[in-house]
Amino acid sequence: MTNAASDTTPFFSDEGEGSGGEGAETEESQPMEEEPASGVSNRRAIMTVAVLCYINLLNYMDRFTVAGVLPDIEKFFKINDGTSGLLQTVFICSYMFLAPLFGYLGDRYHRKLIMCVGISMWSVVTLASSYIYTKEHFWALLVTRGLVGIGEASYSTIAPTIIADLFVKERRTRMLTFFYFAIPVGSGMGYIVGSKVADFAGDWHWALRVTPVLGVLAVFLLVCVVKEPKRGAIEARPEHTLHRTSWLQDMQALCKNASFMLSTMGFTAVAFVTGSLALWAPAFLYRAAIFNGERPPCTGESCGNNDSLYFGLITCVTGILGVASGVEISRRLKVVTARADPLVCAAGLLLAAPFLFLAVSFAQASTIATYVFIFLGETFLSMNWAIVADILLYVVVPTRRSTASAFQIVISHLLGDAGSPYLIGVVSDTLKREDSYMWAFRSLQISLLICSFVAVGGGAAFLATALFVEKDKQIAESYTPSDDAPIVVPKRGRSTKVPVSSVLI
Repeated sequence: MTNAASDTTPFFSDEGEGSGGEGAETEESQPMEEEPASGVSNRRAIMTVAVLCYINLLNYMDRFTVAGVLPDIEKFFKINDGTSGLLQTVFICSYMFLAPLFGYLGDRYHRKLIMCVGISMWSVVTLASSYIYTKEHFWALLVTRGLVGIGEASYSTIAPTIIADLFVKERRTRMLTFFYFAIPVGSGMGYIVGSKVADFAGDWHWALRVTPVLGVLAVFLLVCVVKEPKRGAIEARPEHTLHRTSWLQDMQALCKNASFMLSTMGFTAVAFVTGSLALWAPAFLYRAAIFNGERPPCTGESCGNNDSLYFGLITCVTGILGVASGVEISRRLKVVTARADPLVCAAGLLLAAPFLFLAVSFAQASTIATYVFIFLGETFLSMNWAIVADILLYVVVPTRRSTASAFQIVISHLLGDAGSPYLIGVVSDTLKREDSYMWAFRSLQISLLICSFVAVGGGAAFLATALFVEKDKQIAESYTPSDDAPIVVPKRGRSTKVPVSSVLI
């Protein structure tokens, strides 16, 4: 009975773990394979990763559905580039500012429940945003897109830590690879579903009604399939052997972690570039086609979204190729050097930069060349998605991972894709000398060149990460709290935290 109860009880604390008694004797009599340290069977762990991958795909699919129908939204609300760029910015800002809260909660409370509440709210708000039919109420679309960030903040900061508590070493990297496949694939599906649903229905509002239905299924799968693993139990040194420190102490430790901070800077460059391309690439390709005379200017209610469809397909394929090749190259390179992860990330960004520059520059001469260069640039850009997450997990101790993930989300989005879509739009509007199709294309073309230079800066940050990653990984693996780290001791029937030095003689 003791084991059955522990299997169904959500993790809130470490009390009772490792204690003696009848439960301990029963556990000793059973084979170790039947009761993994995480408390989750191997089959259930695989199913859990599958569900988390589905939800991650759904989150990114929803995020880029708007980008897939952006020309229609601009025409419906009669807005300029700077204003339409706010659609992505308000979403990222909401997501960014809420991430630390969910990171704090994810390190301390029931992660499965937090995700269920967040995804439920995200689905409701997304559905509500599809019923804004008044052209003067663009502000309402901005508000609802901002609230959608709650769902992703509750999920993105927590899901990787659950995978980390189910698998270690090579299996963890492999599972994170599948998890981060969902980012480019989901993004591409957002363009594809958004553009085709809008074309089929003749109304862009219907594009925003697909993901809420799939969100209901996501909550159902979370409740029925996902089981909360014990935090850090699968590690060589489980969480209950580590002293939990305050949020301020966690942040101080993270800021002193050179590998974590530098990889976060590198990932910020990735977020800047992907955020800019995600919103503006389909619109840029659409304007280039008009500029080159390959299609007539849009005069009807629906402008057609074939460029979003093609860009979505490219995003899906390059995401799979990039993530898989990045992980495989890193795995093989680790035989030669322990610094393989940051070196592969640096190579991905430094190789992506020239191809993105060529893609933007060749748009006025050859559409085919533009698509080829975008394909190559996005492939190299996608090489670091799973690797950056893996770096975070092995240079940060288990009790700080959700907080570290939240902090990385805040920095990468604050300096990355929270402002980049708006910045690109504002620069485009500033450079536009007259209201014509030629200047609509030219101004956006010049502003998108910024992405190539940001990518080079991100590559440099990952190269700097390679200088510290071995040392920081060793520190995390051999972490021992200081003598004055707080521990829990009984006080009048309750628990209280006091320094070790106050109870040692």
